[in-house]
Amino acid sequence: MSVSMRDLDPAFQGAGQKAGIEIWRIENFIPTPIPKSSIGKFFTGDSYIVLKTTALKTGALRHDIHYWLGKDTSQDEAGTAAVKTVELDAALGGRAVQYREVQGHETEKFLSYFKPCIIPQEGGVASGFKHVVAEEHITRLFVCRGKHVVHVKEVPFARSSLNHDDIYILDTKSKIFQFNGSNSSIQERAKALEVVQYIKDTYHDGTCEVATVEDGKLMADADSGEFWGFFGGFAPLPRKTANDEDKTYNSDITRLFCVEKGQANPVEGDTLKREMLDTNKCYILDCGIEVFVWMGRTTSLDDRKIASKAAEEMIRSSERPKSQMIRIIEGFETVPFRSKFESWTQETNTTVSEDGRGRVAALLQRQGVNVRGLMKAAPPKEEPQVFIDCTGNLQVWRVNGQAKTLLQAADHSKFYSGDCYVFQYSYPGEEKEEVLIGTWFGKQSVEEERGSAVSMASKMVESMKFVPAQARIYEGKEPIQFFVIMQSFIVFKGGISSGYKKYIAEKEVDDDTYNENGVALFRIQGSGPENMQAIQVDPVAASLNSSYYYILHNDSSVFTWAGNLSTATDQELAERQLDLIKPNQQSRAQKEGSESEQFWELLGGKAEYSSQKLTKEPERDPHLFSCTFTKEVLKVTEIYNFTQDDLMTEDIFIIDCHSEIFVWVGQEVVPKNKLLALTIGEKFIEKDSLLEKLSPEAPIYVIMEGGEPSFFTRFFTSWDSSKSAMHGNSFQRKLKIVKNGGTPVADKPKRRTPASYGGRASVPDKSQQRSRSMSFSPDRVRVRGRSPAFNALAATFESQNARNLSTPPPVVRKLYPRSVTPDSSKFAPAPKSSAIASRSALFEKIPPQEPSIPKPVKASPKTPESPAPESNSKEQEEKKENDKEEGSMSSRIESLTIQEDAKEGVEDEEDLPAHPYDRLKTTSTDPVSDIDVTRREAYLSSEEFKEKFGMTKEAFYKLPKWKQNKFKMAVQLF
Repeated sequence: MSVSMRDLDPAFQGAGQKAGIEIWRIENFIPTPIPKSSIGKFFTGDSYIVLKTTALKTGALRHDIHYWLGKDTSQDEAGTAAVKTVELDAALGGRAVQYREVQGHETEKFLSYFKPCIIPQEGGVASGFKHVVAEEHITRLFVCRGKHVVHVKEVPFARSSLNHDDIYILDTKSKIFQFNGSNSSIQERAKALEVVQYIKDTYHDGTCEVATVEDGKLMADADSGEFWGFFGGFAPLPRKTANDEDKTYNSDITRLFCVEKGQANPVEGDTLKREMLDTNKCYILDCGIEVFVWMGRTTSLDDRKIASKAAEEMIRSSERPKSQMIRIIEGFETVPFRSKFESWTQETNTTVSEDGRGRVAALLQRQGVNVRGLMKAAPPKEEPQVFIDCTGNLQVWRVNGQAKTLLQAADHSKFYSGDCYVFQYSYPGEEKEEVLIGTWFGKQSVEEERGSAVSMASKMVESMKFVPAQARIYEGKEPIQFFVIMQSFIVFKGGISSGYKKYIAEKEVDDDTYNENGVALFRIQGSGPENMQAIQVDPVAASLNSSYYYILHNDSSVFTWAGNLSTATDQELAERQLDLIKPNQQSRAQKEGSESEQFWELLGGKAEYSSQKLTKEPERDPHLFSCTFTKEVLKVTEIYNFTQDDLMTEDIFIIDCHSEIFVWVGQEVVPKNKLLALTIGEKFIEKDSLLEKLSPEAPIYVIMEGGEPSFFTRFFTSWDSSKSAMHGNSFQRKLKIVKNGGTPVADKPKRRTPASYGGRASVPDKSQQRSRSMSFSPDRVRVRGRSPAFNALAATFESQNARNLSTPPPVVRKLYPRSVTPDSSKFAPAPKSSAIASRSALFEKIPPQEPSIPKPVKASPKTPESPAPESNSKEQEEKKENDKEEGSMSSRIESLTIQEDAKEGVEDEEDLPAHPYDRLKTTSTDPVSDIDVTRREAYLSSEEFKEKFGMTKEAFYKLPKWKQNKFKMAVQLF
């Protein structure tokens, strides 16, 4: 499409250069920009053009153009808005989607820009109307319809306007009433409350009262009586009468017209196919409720204007006020349009589009307009962001038939392609400890064990009252969160599970399971030490790729191979992984193009190989869908410009990022649907609502309301966890917020952010992150596991359900902690650890008191009190005596704590003699005498201290006292 200076209206110069909303009102047939303070205010007698600019993850800018027609606007103004919208699209490069919006029948996408609603005001420019704040409040009645976005319409203030199906808002001078029709849904009632809040803030400065009236409750309360009093008293409501707005139009019949010389001529054909559309012409696709105008890429601006007028006339002549017109450019067709065709091959020519935008930018630049934003937005970040803490506690089980085997810590990140695994990861979240339970399916794993793995993981989640997030992950499709959890992830070929062994025996195929003494080739990949992978591939030259590092070994030789396109980071990762795969052998470096003969011999000779870096499914901007699942049929509705308030506790929602699928389940969802959440995610992938050819192996997360992890909440501009802490359905929750002035009222206290296991922030910066299981040396990387103190501490004191590490608990509350690392398949409490037993031994000689677990002694400062009556003196004395007896054990324990605190400042241990660990334990057969029993650790040598505690003495004494005590107990010094 050619663009000239006369085609561009001066009002559109510089439009769409940055994300946001821009609006023009048609004044005397000229688009006039309105100030930001007036965005969201519409007059019934005017026509408007609305531009929504969105910055995508790719760095590009997407434009959606809407022209809104008020019910009282003139036909000339409406025509001007339609034509100027085409010009605005041309100014933006000719690829924006354009929507026709009619007052009262707006699209959900348009209404989502102005949440919670728009309430058009009477008047307009043509009538000379000037908006003046009314001196006296006028009582008005509004009807609200919509589950996800609210269509608000003012109706006559009369009883005859009410019915049982809709929700009404009565706005009076001192109070706002919401009348809930008996046939309305909970979700509709909750959304209407957002309109109540809007009216309260906009027209009453947030100070008036709010009341709800339930249809059918008659005069049950004062609010109902007051409400019906405005209508002259209560009387039965009439049935809803049908009107033009309630008419439905058949959208199953689609007709295609070709626009030539201003006439729309039918296109013959039994079915719709992409080949019917000619790039040199414009077409109208009439689907009843939706009318699409398709404009070929090479059509002129005049042709596009003529086609738009023809579509307008088609809608007017058939008297379809609810019909929506959508104009699209070839190459940028919307999903609803493409879904009407039997077959569609998307052939977006972005080069042509960018050339068009470049020509427009050049024209504008000549007029002195800054056009940098017109070409592209800020480039996306190349480095993947990590949204999960990597210092948590990991447990991994290998699935063997119908059972599972717990793996040792050293094997947590060593998976076999023929096996299935179940993992549980507990880590410090933003406000509480979070748990992720997931399954990993190897490419060669059998279906039977995949089903067993899902069943086991689901039972683990169910046993923890659906608090943990659940994940389903396939080999080769792992998300960044998984790699951060595993950190040094290795995938071996073959398998060692019973299911895999049975499979290869039945199929009589060769067992290619990894043999450390055989020939094996590993591709090294990852973005850094916190997420690096070694993937075993076929040991042939064709498996090489110039963009990667590789490790090749047999029983006696180890080679590292560096592709010409690999980086220094790749080399570092290869060295680290070499310590895990072949830790005790010296490797020989090979550079692409100068390999030794022995290297090629191990690979069976030279062969051609690729140089293109492997790519995973890209993560694009998220889309939110509301889901209804009945009789194995999944129905979805997209929610545009979504926020946290769009998540209703009675429903299931899906966030589709293309590379990952998140299924959010509300607390009020029926139990059977909670159990089907993973199935709903799989059905969504099959449905492929956005026609993106989603991979059936895309990772699926199931997120329960109240347990949203940070890698889910990142999709929302803001997240308030106190909203999930509220009880009741979505209407009851919103009502509490509205009556509380817009602030959520949690039903339980908000937990503070816990410190992580090593005293780190919940989600550290990349510069501060350290691996959970690796210690690095510039000379040679060596693996270290957790220290004995760390392992015992994690096994003994980490609660899987919840804990608050930000506030140190009293020592007496930790006498009998519960173990939290049992095999989750048994779901039985573990016996006391030896650390607890030895800690209890310190107090064995103390006679038991009642109650068995002493109460903590409060240390609040005393405040002056007035003298108590004499009659209460004896009671107070008796109470003090009882408290003294009951707290004897607590007092003795606290005396030790006080002694420790008194010595807190003593950091210099140079003059203290060093003693062996075995003699410093309280259970030692030959204990050391004449030492400070409250500081046994101070008598360990520096080497033994670091071995037992996993840190230096200097670092240890910088920890809070309560955390020092935990480590001491874990190391069994007490």
